[in-house]
Order: sequence, then structure tokens, then C-alpha cells
Amino acid sequence: MENRPQWGTRAGFILAAVGSAVGLGNIWRFPGVAYENGGGAFFLPYLFALLTAGIPLLIMEFTIGHKYRGSSPLSFARLKKGSEWLGWWQLAISFVISTYYAVIIAWAMSYAYFSLSKQWGDDPLTFLVGDYLQVVDAGKVGSLVPGVFVPLIIVWVITLGILFKGVKKGIEAANKVFIPALVILFLIIVVRALTLEGAVDGINAFFKPDWGQILNGKVWVAAYGQIFFSLSIAFAIMITYSSYLPKKSDITNNAFITGFANSSFEVLAGIGVFAALGFMANQQGVAVDEVVSKGVILAFAVFPQIINELPAFSAAFGVLFFVSLTLAGLTSLISIVETYVAGIQDKFKVSRNKAVAIGGGISALISILFATQGGLNFLDTVDAFINNYGVVAAGFVEIILVAWVAKELNNLRSHADAISDIQLGSWWNICLKYVTPVVLGVMMVMNILTDLKTSYGGYPESFNFYYGWLVALGALLVGFVFKYVKKWDNTLYEVPQDKGVSK
Repeated sequence: MENRPQWGTRAGFILAAVGSAVGLGNIWRFPGVAYENGGGAFFLPYLFALLTAGIPLLIMEFTIGHKYRGSSPLSFARLKKGSEWLGWWQLAISFVISTYYAVIIAWAMSYAYFSLSKQWGDDPLTFLVGDYLQVVDAGKVGSLVPGVFVPLIIVWVITLGILFKGVKKGIEAANKVFIPALVILFLIIVVRALTLEGAVDGINAFFKPDWGQILNGKVWVAAYGQIFFSLSIAFAIMITYSSYLPKKSDITNNAFITGFANSSFEVLAGIGVFAALGFMANQQGVAVDEVVSKGVILAFAVFPQIINELPAFSAAFGVLFFVSLTLAGLTSLISIVETYVAGIQDKFKVSRNKAVAIGGGISALISILFATQGGLNFLDTVDAFINNYGVVAAGFVEIILVAWVAKELNNLRSHADAISDIQLGSWWNICLKYVTPVVLGVMMVMNILTDLKTSYGGYPESFNFYYGWLVALGALLVGFVFKYVKKWDNTLYEVPQDKGVSK
């Protein structure tokens, strides 16, 4: 794969990597996780998790992609023959995520339009569930919701259109517009939120440290979980993107920049969200903890309520917020789809356009399920299980494979050191061999125990079985199936030689 496409500039790669990490979840997941796990005190385990798991894992995946010059399946096949199933498992996870992630972007796109006239009225939650999504009981599909289906088509047209243009003219060019625009828009939102009455109360609630939580093991697991999910690790994204890097690329420095840029945006999002929640609490005469929510409810029910209560420029604030969600979502969706586009190209030797049409087209068709009246229930369950038992499990297996089975950490470290200004020490090996697998293992056990005790989301157990457990297990099965669908050309197993890479 010596003729693999490359990024036009180092900045283009970093913007794309940051764009894949800075997704919708940064805006609504991090603030809630931090608040529930000690507020300001949470930042200590969060920073520790970033330095001992987030950045080491980024360096590892950047190095795997750069050294083995392939999609996730091809890179793992080259790393250790017979391991390509892990790469296909990761691609299957990304595929599942892309089918429903596109629908959430469609919601954000619709709400940017709704903001102009505050169409959600005085009861945003009822509007979201009843009027807009028209939710039916779990297990029922219902009819197609036009208000979701139409923007969903637009989302896929934009995403696939960018992917058809390729790495340099498509993905890189799009991120050079989307990411700066996202940062500027969100800065405006934060500045506006900070000027609202009660904003200080919200910020205090967000940053006020509860030092008693520091010794709570669940807080540390939550910190590692947040880092793991927010950096797009084990999705095959970073391996795919780094395979497009020029041979002389500073891997370690790029990983540090990507990790800290993502975390900085998360903190910025937390400030903006809690400043707005402080305003909402002030308007209602209640404590901040009474208005705190998370997930789609925060974005599509609580924020519209905040917009309703703004004294001026409420429509503009709403448009800015939901356009920001749309941009954040698009950058992530593009990177997610790119993973299996690259895998199809490598395995089946088809043109990029054909790979985009096949992979992206099938994902787009399946995503229609989530644009039905039963879409919210399907989305909620699939998202929970594919993340808890797909992403986390795949990440755990990846670490075990690289560090303990293939025993490739030292070789990867040598490769990264040869082209990076920051030299990796023994801390990198220790973090990846011991710290990260232990934490991921604990996360999986905790998730399993929780879901065995109570049915997720209060849904019927049969619903969670078919659309939760089976989807997560199905992604793993796909990994093994694709390994045997078609054998690689034997020449592809040859690791490209990085001539002249050493400093």
C-alpha cells in the first residue's frame, strides 16, 4: 500500500483527528460526568486518565496505522498474522454507530431550524418525544417521521459527498472549515452564557470540588471511561487516519496535541453548558442540581427551555448551539464512515467511490430505522450496548493483543521514537501493559453486573436482548466472518519499509 493517499499538511491531520474526537458527546456527556463525579475534584482523575490511558493509547494507534500503513484490519493482519478479525470487529462497531449517529445529527439540524421561531413551545420535552419524534412503545417500529427523515438525507448527502472527494480534497478540506467554525461558534455560545444572570452559580456547581469523591473507585473508572470514549479509541478511526500520514511525521507530538485539544474543548463545553444551566436554575428559583440532565434530554429538551428564557437574542443563541452540534456530529460521522470505507478498499481492492457507495450506502439505508417512531428506543439501546460491550471490549482486546500476545510495544515505541521529538519512556509501556487493561476490565465487569441486575433503560428484557446484546455480539461475529470472506493478497502482508525515517 505504498500509494496510500496522504494528508496535505500536518495541520490537516490534526484537525481531522481532533474533529473525530470532538463529537456530540463532548458537548453533552462530559459536563454531566464531571458534575456527577466530584465536580472540580473530577479533573484530577480525568487528567491522570488522559496521561496514563488517553494519550498512550492515541500514540499506540497512531503508530500502528503509521507503521503498518493500512486500515484497521490490514494493520492488525500485518502486526500479527491472524489478527485481522479484531480490525473487522472495530469496523463493525463503527458501522453500527454510524447508522444511528447520523440520525442525532439530523435532529440537531432540525432544531437549528426550530430555534428560529422556538417551535418547541413551552414544553420542549413533550415536543421532542411527542410532536417531533412521535415515540411509540419499545419494540414497535411505527411509521417514518418526515421531520427526521428529510434532514437525515441531507446529513448523508453531505457526509458521502465529502468522502467521495477523498482524503485531501474531501475529509481534510471539510475539517479545515468545520473545526474552526465549531470552535468559533461555541466560543460565542460560552461568552453569551457567561453573561447571563445565574451563570456564576452554574460555573460554581461545575467546578466546586467534592474531595470526598477522590477515593471513590467509580469516579476513577468514570474518568477513564470519559477519556476512552471521547478520544475515539478502538473505533479504528485513529489507526485509519494515521495510515495516511507521511512517513516522517511526529507521532507522539500529534497525539499530545490531539488529546489536549479534545480535553480543552470538553472543558469549554462544560463551562458553556453549566453557565446556561445556572441561568435556567436562577429563572426557575431552584438549585442547579435540579435542572442538570444529560444525554439527548440535555441537548434537545433542557437547552430549548434555556433558550425560551433568554432575555435577548434567544433565536440566534439557539441556532448557534444546534449548528455547533451539527458540525461536531458531521466531523465525527465522516471519520467513522472512513474506517470501513478504507477497510473495504484494502480487502476487496475496489475503487474509493465504490467503497463509499457500498459502505456508506448500506449504513444510510439502515439508519432509516432510527428515523421511525420507534427510532429513539432503538437508538438508546443500541448506543448503550455497542459502546459498553463493543467499544470497551474491543479496546480491551486490542491492548491485550498488542502488549501481551504480539508483544509489539517495544517495536512500536522504537518506531514512534525514530520520528518524534518527544521520546517515550518506560511509563508508556507500563500504562499500556498494566494500567489501561485493568481499568477497561473493571469497566466491563461493572457494566455487565449493572445490566444483569436491572434491564437497561427500563425496557423489556427481550427488547434489550435483540437490540442490545445481539447487536454487540453481532459486531464481534462480523469480525470473524469478514476474516474468512476473502483472503488478502499475500503481498499485502508485507510491512511497508520506512526508508529514511530515522532522524
